[in-house]
This record gives sequence, C-alpha cells and structure tokens, in this order.
Amino acid sequence: KSSKKADFVAMHRNMYDTDVTVFSPEGRLLQVEYAMESTKQGSACVGLRSENYVVIGALKRSVNEMSSHQKKLMEIDGHMGIAIAGLTADARSIAKWMRNECLNHKYVYGSAMPSKRLCEELADKHQRTTQTYVRRPYGVGLLVAAYDEATGPHLFQTCPSGNLYEFYATAIGARSQSAKTYLEKHFEGFPSTEKDDLIVHALKALSGCVTGDGELNKDNASIAIVGKDHKFQLIEGENVAVYLDKLEVDGGGTEGGGDGDAMEE
Repeated sequence: KSSKKADFVAMHRNMYDTDVTVFSPEGRLLQVEYAMESTKQGSACVGLRSENYVVIGALKRSVNEMSSHQKKLMEIDGHMGIAIAGLTADARSIAKWMRNECLNHKYVYGSAMPSKRLCEELADKHQRTTQTYVRRPYGVGLLVAAYDEATGPHLFQTCPSGNLYEFYATAIGARSQSAKTYLEKHFEGFPSTEKDDLIVHALKALSGCVTGDGELNKDNASIAIVGKDHKFQLIEGENVAVYLDKLEVDGGGTEGGGDGDAMEE
C-alpha cells in the first residue's frame, strides 16, 4: 500500500514539473525548486563583512587530478565581485550581464553603479525566468561583495527564485551549514575586524566545507576582498598560502553542527 502511495506521489509530482510556469496543487513551482537545489549542490562559498571591507571565499573543484580547478570568484567592477555556487556556465552569463550594466552606468553617469540597484535588477532578471515558459531559471546562486562610497560595504545573496537578501555573514553551497555555524558564533566581532583577520575567518569557515578527508590548500581555496580604498582583489595560489599558514598557527577550523541560518541584515 505504501509503495502504491509513493508511486502516486511521484506521478503526481511529475505532472507539474515539466514547465516552469505551472503551479502544483500545493502552490509550488517545482522547476524553480530544482534550480535552487543545483545551488545547494554547488561548491561552498562564504561571505562576511566588517565596517570597511567585504571578504568572499570559495572552494574550487577539479574534475580530476589532471585538470585545473574551476574558477568560483569573478570580478564585476573595481568595487564589486561575486562568488558562485551552482552551474558555472550560468554564472558566466550573469557575470557578463552585470559587467555590461556597470559599464553602461559608468558611461552615462560617470560613477560606479550602486550595488543594491544592480542586485535588485539581477533579482528581477532571475524572477522573469520563473514567469515565462521560453526560458529556464538560472541554476546558480551568487554572493555579491561590494563597497559603495556612499553607503559602505555590502554582502548580498541572490537565488534562482528571484529572492534577494543582504547579510553580515553567510554561506551557500554543499556542506555550507558548518560554515554558517562558525559565522553565527563570531559575526558580532566582524565589524571591528581588520582585513587580514577577516580573510582568516573566511578560511576557517570554508575549511569546514571540505569533503571527506580533504583539506583546504592553496589549490582549492580562493579568496577575494573589496573595501574602502581597496579595489576588488582576488587572492589565490601562493598568495592565499600565507593566510592558510596563519590558519594552521591558530589551529583554526570550524566547529560542526548547528542548524540556524547565518545572520541576515
């Protein structure tokens, strides 16, 4: 009997997940939920901010030992960059659009584009794909790190559903709960933290998201920082190894567990 019920539920579900514009009887858009699931399966990304800086970090994956690691942090403009979790090809398409928007704004107004305005437009772009059958939702979530001269540092999160959030600190992607737990325990001290210590905090949070017996190293760790009088800077390879050494000296790592969300503003 239970088997027949499970088969019925599966059939019932499949009736409503062939088109992004069709609601299920429970009021759900299943294709959008599937797109959000691809974000959860992507490699982990973390973000945190102080009064003057925003740091984002990501775990890079490689297909096998003979391949290079995939790029997970991208520069959008001198004052803004993104970390991605999900489909990398979709992220490249979004990054190209964001760069064009920043260039157009700078050409017309002669100043950097406000990060909140761009993120709201990006959220609208995500949402439009959930309301038309000719396009599928973007299968990628973003952490957007930016510093605006007028309003200071910002950390935004977007998702395929079109929702937009601003955080003091957060994490997305596979096994990101460990990083969220670490950030929740330490975020109250972030506002007064210097940039080097902020980077170490990001690496500590990221270290809990590594699979199995793996460890964070200069090949799979990627960090970026942007802030006051500090243009977007990507830190990888030997440059990130310096901070990993500090991590080992501190005996750093995350303390697992916890089931809360990272702090939202």
